[in-house]
Amino acid sequence: MEYTPEEVMQYFEEEDVKFIRLMFRDAFGVQKNISVMPGEMKKAFLDGIGINAGRIAGFESSGRSNLYLKPDISTLAILPWRPESGRVVRMFCDVCDARGTSVDADTRVILKKAIKKAADEGVSFRFGSMSEFYLFKLDDEGERTYIPYDEAGYMDIAPLDKGENIRREICLTIEEMGLRPERSHHEQGPGQNEIDFHYGDPLTAADHMSTFMMAVSTIAGRNGLYADFSPKPVRDKPGNGYHVNIYAKKVSEAESSCSVNDSKDLTGASADAGFAGSGQDVGRYVSAGILDKIKEITLFLNPAETSYRRFGTNTAPDRVNWSPDSRSSLMHVSEKNGMIRTELRSPDALSNPYLAYSLLIEAGLYGIRNKLTLPEMAGDDDDERELLPQSLKEAKEAALHSEFVRNILPDSIMEIYCSGN
Repeated sequence: MEYTPEEVMQYFEEEDVKFIRLMFRDAFGVQKNISVMPGEMKKAFLDGIGINAGRIAGFESSGRSNLYLKPDISTLAILPWRPESGRVVRMFCDVCDARGTSVDADTRVILKKAIKKAADEGVSFRFGSMSEFYLFKLDDEGERTYIPYDEAGYMDIAPLDKGENIRREICLTIEEMGLRPERSHHEQGPGQNEIDFHYGDPLTAADHMSTFMMAVSTIAGRNGLYADFSPKPVRDKPGNGYHVNIYAKKVSEAESSCSVNDSKDLTGASADAGFAGSGQDVGRYVSAGILDKIKEITLFLNPAETSYRRFGTNTAPDRVNWSPDSRSSLMHVSEKNGMIRTELRSPDALSNPYLAYSLLIEAGLYGIRNKLTLPEMAGDDDDERELLPQSLKEAKEAALHSEFVRNILPDSIMEIYCSGN
């Protein structure tokens, strides 16, 4: 169900909303926002709220110093950690010029275009996330340390696992904000945790990842801790992965159009967390397409030099391979509930989820169009398989020489990711 600006304004009044945080991401996926009061929202809905784009990574080369944030009403959610009197809500925004035209460098818009392309080809995608993070103690000045919150190991319980109450608080908080937590547990590293949440359409899933990281960081801080999502925060300990699960199927025209913009209620909860109706499973084509293009898109899944320190350590993948369940494979391809599930295990949470999902959709569509088949699965001779890029420099070179990537991403995004050594 869609809501009108007038209904949202009434909601603000009834719920005593005093501040609205208009949120967006820069090209690298760093979350940004400005806060406005309800009196400014009529202007926001009509014309957008102006920002100085010259200081935002990815937008500074747009040729326009002033850009505008246009809120997406369907993403409205209360921030549960803020006071109930004088509530604070957030909405994700698209970045537009003065004429209301979307800006090419807005990665949320790039994802919308990829979803639209998939819908035009009769393909519907669902994405789910499995994200790991460390909890480190703060020092007496409130600055982060690298002292882990506990010394527990994989799936340990209290009292070894000191993070269970924090994970519980995170799960309850994100549930209030429209996410559906699936499971949570202590991970391998000391102070390392994982929380998984249910599938959604690609745009909702990317918005949910933004919500999740904000909630985790906020709740950790409220508990005197620092949440670290970086790929390799401690050199000799397991790294943090951001595993992406993908379902895909060919659907009817009606189902395809619905998947572009699933209805939501005023708390931001998706009304459609899974697939409904019939359709042809195209998961194996999607898996093959992603494997075919993985080296070319790795830069956008692993955008920092530290990303490559994680590859090949513990169970983090470093080769272009797949299996049904091998813990160290790049991709798990298996059947679940009668459909093929693809789990890509190389990304890390420094990636911009809007860019990551855009490229994964495009690679999946490439596999479907060309009816690609998966290569032989990982086995004893796996050392002979191609390596993923082993450094940020290698990943940049692969992206720069990729016609596939250049046909998807605007020059402004390519320049900011591929510049430098």
